Amino acid sequence: MIVTTAETMRALDRRAIEEMGIPGIVLMENAGRGCAEAIRRYYGPFTRKPVVILAGRGNNGGDGLVIARYFHQWGLPFKVFLLSEIEKVRGDARTNLNICLNAGVPLEAVPDWEAFCARMADVTTAHTLVDAMLGTGLTLEVKGFLRRVIEFLNQCSIPVVAVDIPSGVDASTGRILGAAVRADMTLTMALPKVGLLIHPGADLAGRVEVVDIGFPPILTKEETPSLRLLESEELGGVIRPRPAGSHKGDYGHLAVIAGSPGKTGAAALACMGALRMGTGLVTLGIPQSLNAIMEVKLTEAMTEPLPETEQATLSTASLEAVLRFLEGKGALAVGPGLSQHPETAEMTRKLIRQCPIPCVVDADGVNAMAGRLETFAERSGAPLALTPHPGEMARLLGCSTAEVQQDRLATARRFADEYGVYLVLKGARTLVARPDGSVSINPTGNPGRASGGMGDVLTGMIGGLLAQGIPMGDALDLGVYLHGLAGDRVAEEKGTVGMTAGDLLCHIPGIIRELRADEDMGGRFRGKIPDNGQHPKP
Repeated sequence: MIVTTAETMRALDRRAIEEMGIPGIVLMENAGRGCAEAIRRYYGPFTRKPVVILAGRGNNGGDGLVIARYFHQWGLPFKVFLLSEIEKVRGDARTNLNICLNAGVPLEAVPDWEAFCARMADVTTAHTLVDAMLGTGLTLEVKGFLRRVIEFLNQCSIPVVAVDIPSGVDASTGRILGAAVRADMTLTMALPKVGLLIHPGADLAGRVEVVDIGFPPILTKEETPSLRLLESEELGGVIRPRPAGSHKGDYGHLAVIAGSPGKTGAAALACMGALRMGTGLVTLGIPQSLNAIMEVKLTEAMTEPLPETEQATLSTASLEAVLRFLEGKGALAVGPGLSQHPETAEMTRKLIRQCPIPCVVDADGVNAMAGRLETFAERSGAPLALTPHPGEMARLLGCSTAEVQQDRLATARRFADEYGVYLVLKGARTLVARPDGSVSINPTGNPGRASGGMGDVLTGMIGGLLAQGIPMGDALDLGVYLHGLAGDRVAEEKGTVGMTAGDLLCHIPGIIRELRADEDMGGRFRGKIPDNGQHPKP
């Protein structure tokens, strides 16, 4: 599913009006009618308590006025408060304001805090509140009167429906611009906005539903989808069918370079993640003194003992052996539990420079690159992916984790473009950034995955897909989607507290089967825009 920013949405609106000849007032009518129908569907039947619509003076408020007009036409209880002086309303919003006034739609201007205080009782006794105050064009911090209104609404216990985006959320980044409405449901126009899918905006959006406003399909088809939300029906075809006469050699051989004293579990989880993805063969390269341990721990994967330091981590002397070890392998996964020993880090950098096959780098492999980003320009040219969590990303960039999290999308996109690598920025709403500037947003997953070993499983899953010959971008999209979905399945069965990385492994084959069935049967197993655990309440 294509995802858009505020800037792209403005361009689409402009094209619809100027190139397609659709008047802006028609788009606003479609938007308001679609929202009114959705509110009626999800929150009706209505009692004597009214729906209270809070409309701003811009186009978002214009949508709210159309909603009010339809509620008036349907004979449903409502009140609409215009949070502006009437004279300040312009454009299509003013046209709809005039229609409301001429049609006898009851409407009251509430232009300041004193006037709003006089109507607080109406707000606090409403059936449902409709936030049509500020839309996707907001770029400055919310202050003054509207900020006080937003803070008041967030203290109420009444369901809130946001029109297009919760007021105060940056539609392009998900940042909170001073203060923002906490909605139970967001009815967004034409396409989902980035700010609804990336935290912290995603925390405030509630359930998200897209409203059709009448864009001709050619408009969105002609858009280059630089941003998209991952969905199961698009990913099912990535997993290739298995002919009856096939054998393990047909499904790739993954090399895993991982493990050090105290961190053998990371290596084991990576290997098992690859095997659960259907990889034909997996061989773990491990410091030689740990080989006996891993031969016992891993029964389905093979092991390769490699030269080590006095601390039993991989040494620089192991590089030649590792490069020989890569012969005949389809892909390399490197980093889980590898340690930050200086020799091991140096070996990792040299390996990344010389690796001749697709490679995914995680954990200590990523840490080895901190302060040595020139390594990326010196590599052989084989596709390379890094899978840092925000802390590791901060170390790579030499900044704080808070700076990374402030605009995750821009951070991931900029890094992938500058260094010509693929980047998986993990966390809530994991991002997959490509060197061409496109980014995928993953909707699956939950807080239960915040435990050790989860990233190791993901590294193995991605590496296993690469070993099977799946292109890097597809392997990353499918890997992060399945990893999050496996976590969701565990949460459904056991809850989020106490979830372990090993819990995810047993769910992977069943999910793959469902995805394949979805592909074969035309898309019955569908990904959905996440609702963050919140649902419309009557």
